[in-house]
Amino acid sequence: MRPETINKLCCSMDKSELELTTIASDIHGNILQGFLTCSECERIYPIVQGIPIMSPDEYREYKLEQPLLDRWKRHLKGRTFKNFRLVAPEIKEGGEDAAD
Repeated sequence: MRPETINKLCCSMDKSELELTTIASDIHGNILQGFLTCSECERIYPIVQGIPIMSPDEYREYKLEQPLLDRWKRHLKGRTFKNFRLVAPEIKEGGEDAAD
């Protein structure tokens, strides 16, 4: 996917703007792996082999996308993936992540 393509895309659910996170690109700057995140609903759309997966939720397969996001965990900045959305980690009393 060419980086300028993001200017033509919007969230398939609420039509909001998307933020791009690039994980891998080729020598020409085309994005091979990464994800787009909706600025409003936090929905995440993976980019696989240069193709953004922009299907509405009812046509997406969580089990197919989960392994990608597990590999890209460090790019999620501590957030997790739930119902095709990025979710902030739960904080327990004392300021620790619930996963600790």
